[in-house]
Amino acid sequence: MYSSWRLLNLSPNNQNSTSHYNAGTWGIVQGQLRPLLAPRVYTLPMVRSIGKTMVQGKNYGPQITVKRISTRGRKCKPIFVQIARQVVKLNASDLRLPSRAWKVKLVGEGADDAGGVFDDTITEMCQELETGIVDLLIPSPNATAEVGYNRDRFLFNPSACLDEHLMQFKFLGILMGVAIRTKKPLDLHLAPMVWKQLCCIPLILEDLEEVDLLYVQTLNSILHIEDSGITEENFHEMIPLDSFVGQSADGKMVPIIPGGNSIPLTFSNRKEYVERAIEYRLHEMDRQVAAVREGMSWIVPVPLLSLLTAKQLEQMVCGMPEISVEVLKKVVRYREVDEQHQLVQWFWHTLEEFSNEERVLFMRFVSGRSRLPANTADISQRFQIMKVDRPYDSLPTSQTCFFQLRLPPYSGQLIMAERLRYAINNCRSIDMDNYMLSRNVDNAEGSDTDY
Repeated sequence: MYSSWRLLNLSPNNQNSTSHYNAGTWGIVQGQLRPLLAPRVYTLPMVRSIGKTMVQGKNYGPQITVKRISTRGRKCKPIFVQIARQVVKLNASDLRLPSRAWKVKLVGEGADDAGGVFDDTITEMCQELETGIVDLLIPSPNATAEVGYNRDRFLFNPSACLDEHLMQFKFLGILMGVAIRTKKPLDLHLAPMVWKQLCCIPLILEDLEEVDLLYVQTLNSILHIEDSGITEENFHEMIPLDSFVGQSADGKMVPIIPGGNSIPLTFSNRKEYVERAIEYRLHEMDRQVAAVREGMSWIVPVPLLSLLTAKQLEQMVCGMPEISVEVLKKVVRYREVDEQHQLVQWFWHTLEEFSNEERVLFMRFVSGRSRLPANTADISQRFQIMKVDRPYDSLPTSQTCFFQLRLPPYSGQLIMAERLRYAINNCRSIDMDNYMLSRNVDNAEGSDTDY
């Protein structure tokens, strides 16, 4: 496979011919054989393609302006929307950089983006997506019903189908491509069926069941309703539906085929109804998926996604959800202190005692990001621990652009843990308080609608 994958037609549209001679290609297109591929088969082509298309001689791409501070009583648009509208107008070839696809200028704030602001705004955009500030994602139906698997996962919103929405989905794809290219993961929790669609593995009923257990059970009960003693005579007394409408992922009742509202559901056509309902649900996010893949194609070669499993793609985009203390120890570098120092010993002990949620907050405090890459070798910056000459038991500080934690002296480990917890929970803004530029604010006067 490593030497011959280029000869295979891995297009997702290549799903018609299943002759004896192309059964292997068919197995890869359909996804069944992808878990058998050696890592170099699906990683090296991507790595080489990314290397050949990298923008050379630049530390960052075009400048993007973001406004987070409201002025004159006007609320700012979500950061995701502000950045999306600017990035989709750029040339794709200008965004293929190794670290920062664009440079962020924060209006009215004194931060200078040397990487930390870029990272922090991406983390904020992920939070906007999962908290509903931007309506591209919805919780899985299992989350709403509190049953089954994937209650902590999200789906693409099938109702978000306006041109503005599709533009935003395209930008989400750009973000995913940037995460793959820069090896800086996104903190997103998408359901497995979403990742399957993004790498063009056809969905099956079990995929739907993993996100909407109750709906699949309902459809099965309609299909086998005769087992409950229901006949044609009392069918409508037991089934509240009277036409070819079904429930969408966002809970809305929608026609499952064109004109479904006017097609009566009967005892005799219930099998067709169930087949159509399942078919609708397995394809209701197709437009959104296509828009995301279009955005990804700006940054990475999407045909190569046909060599990946859903899990492999998720790890490329999102890294590992667990923040490993052992991984941080492998990439740490000490300044003004060594690993035997009491301060360092207390720090690692504190971090090990933290919950994963607290370690995620710590990661954002020191780096602007919430995830580590799945492969330790992909961590481009060393984690720095620096001892600083400040009063005892002061709050720690950080420089997110340099993945650096600055620790003052502490009188004990418990005091350090308390100060560190306070910092990661309350000091999330990136700013240099002594560097507020009034001209930065002045430049934004009258321009609220642009952000």
